[in-house]
Amino acid sequence: MLFVRPAGPADIDALMELAFLSGRGFTSLPEHRPTLAQRLALSERSFAGAVLPEEAWYVLMLEDSDTGRIEGVAGVRGGVGIQRPHFSFRVMTLAQYSSATQTRFDHQALVLVNESGGCSEVGSLFLRPGKRQSGAGSLLARSRYMLIATARNRFADTIMAELRGWFDENDASPFWEGIARKFFRLPFEEADRMITLTDGQFILDLAPRHPIYLELVDAAAREAIGAVHRHGEAALRMLEREGFSRSGLVDIFDGGPTVTCARDDIVTIRDGARLTGRVGAQASGTQMLVASSDLAGFRAIRTLAEQRCDELLLSEEDARLLGVQDGDPLYASK
Repeated sequence: MLFVRPAGPADIDALMELAFLSGRGFTSLPEHRPTLAQRLALSERSFAGAVLPEEAWYVLMLEDSDTGRIEGVAGVRGGVGIQRPHFSFRVMTLAQYSSATQTRFDHQALVLVNESGGCSEVGSLFLRPGKRQSGAGSLLARSRYMLIATARNRFADTIMAELRGWFDENDASPFWEGIARKFFRLPFEEADRMITLTDGQFILDLAPRHPIYLELVDAAAREAIGAVHRHGEAALRMLEREGFSRSGLVDIFDGGPTVTCARDDIVTIRDGARLTGRVGAQASGTQMLVASSDLAGFRAIRTLAEQRCDELLLSEEDARLLGVQDGDPLYASK
């Protein structure tokens, strides 16, 4: 059975394997062992409540209880743009009017902005290819919202997500090649590495200060603005079902879209409830997402459970996977 749990330093080998499988442009999973090891250490401290909420980074692992194999990873950041700016491009319409010719023109342009500071972020969602059609993606993605629901005061009022941008059949980013590369003059892999391993000062130094008029950009790059990587389309649909919508911001490297939603309007959180767990020989009921309500011992599963008023009936096996006992508080959502 699949269950979601906090990641720890012992997961470094599995996380490195997933990073290599994730492919080009998956910036949040760098193929760099020291960086991922630091992230796992930060995650362990975050789940222990040992870091400030806005500096926390929670890494979640999807594990198969039958095999012990790690099948996927996801993450939640307590805050972005806190210690350094979080830059994006905003797609804006700029109007120009000439009284001499009595003409008005509306131009679309990309403008560098730092608007996401203070938001919490869900991201780093990646599953092994063989698990993408099994419902595992929904469990892993929604477990992030269950985590937020267990400790709402540790997360911002607005939750954002950034999706990987479009890459063509040659595994090249038209947005990078047609727009961003002209300013940074680096191979995509090098820029990707620097955003992960440095403080991002090079973005502040080299990013365009003035609007980029899209009439001057080639068609392939224009079409890539806000387009999602083929492997990210399912993730976008899941985000939209949760209430996320496009914010008008795109990634400065690959043009992938940013989506946002008010924390308490996320469907999994809005429609969820805090219940008291009752453990028995439960083998029927309704398919529900169920999570323990303890941040340090967070677990999440999707299982058959029966709600009776403010109680939730669980099987002994489900209780074992969740690490809960009879009478413990739970969070459940359909």
